[in-house]
Amino acid sequence: MTAQVSRRHAGLERLRRVLPGLWAGMLLCVMGLATPAPFATLPVAEAGKVVGHVFAREASLSLVLAVALLLLERWRAAAWSAEHERTVPRWSAEMLLVLGTVFCTVAGYYAVQPMIAQAKAGLATPLSFGQLHALSFGLFGVKIALTLVLTWRASRPA
Repeated sequence: MTAQVSRRHAGLERLRRVLPGLWAGMLLCVMGLATPAPFATLPVAEAGKVVGHVFAREASLSLVLAVALLLLERWRAAAWSAEHERTVPRWSAEMLLVLGTVFCTVAGYYAVQPMIAQAKAGLATPLSFGQLHALSFGLFGVKIALTLVLTWRASRPA
C-alpha cells in the first residue's frame, strides 16, 4: 500500500469516527437550544415557524450525514475484507444504526410533520395534534439515542 493510499485511508477513518459525534452534537443542540429558545422569546405561532425551519434543515442534514456514514461504513468493510482476504457481512451494526436514524428522520419529518400541520389547521388526521407531536418527539429522541450509540461505537479502539 502506498503512503498516499495509506494517508487517504487514515483520513477516511478519521472522518468515519468524527461524523457520528458531530451529528449527535447537532441533534442535541437542536433539542436543547434551537427548539426551546424561540418558544421562550416569541409568540407561539412565530416560534413554531422558526422551529419548523430548524427541523427542515436538521432533516436534510441528517440525511446527508446518513448517506456519508453509510458510504464510509461500506468503505471500511471493503478495506477490512481486502486486508484480511475475507468477506464481511453486507450489513454492520453501524450501518443498521445509521439506517435506523434514516427511518426516524423520514418518519418524523416527512410523514409525521405534515400530519401535525394538518391537525394544527383543523383537518382530520389519524391522531390528535398532541399525539402526533409526542410521536415526532419520540422519533427524534430515538434518533438521538441511535447517533449516540453510533458515536460510542465509532470511538472505540481499532
